[in-house]
Amino acid sequence: MKELSLHILDIVENSINAGATRVKISIKEESKRNLMTITIADNGKGMDEDTLKKVVDPFFTTRTTRRVGLGIPLFAQAAKMAGGDLKITSKIGMGTKVEATFIKNHIDLQPLGNMADTLVTLCALYPHVEFIYEHSVDDKIFIFDTGEVKKRLKDVPINHPLVLEFIKDYVDSNLKSILEV
Repeated sequence: MKELSLHILDIVENSINAGATRVKISIKEESKRNLMTITIADNGKGMDEDTLKKVVDPFFTTRTTRRVGLGIPLFAQAAKMAGGDLKITSKIGMGTKVEATFIKNHIDLQPLGNMADTLVTLCALYPHVEFIYEHSVDDKIFIFDTGEVKKRLKDVPINHPLVLEFIKDYVDSNLKSILEV
């Protein structure tokens, strides 16, 4: 994968496959520490200690459709190549948290990619899941919560094409405002 947003999409899909109904995606960019942290936390079924130790192995997967599971190993590799690391914590019945750190000015840091498109894709494919997206750049912060959007929409589905178009524009414009120097 060439962009971090694709890694995020893959990890979130893992969460949903693990039964998550709520997924929080957090991106924290800190200029003073020259650090970017991406955290994906869910309320899925969680993993036991044995499974947790195996998830970074590309030849381990719980899927029955193929013998490899590359999502977590590739995300870990992307973090390590950019001077960071990846940590996973999980508890059965409580969910899983994946946290990757990256040195912001590292030459091998992959571009973040288009988070608006990533969120639109998730809303379109998984309208039953609540997504919370929090992106901060130093002291500027943007929070997008599909639970709040659904309350305002009432009977209109969040994956209606006009709603998805609104979400893309809303996320794009807010991200631009916090990413401006």
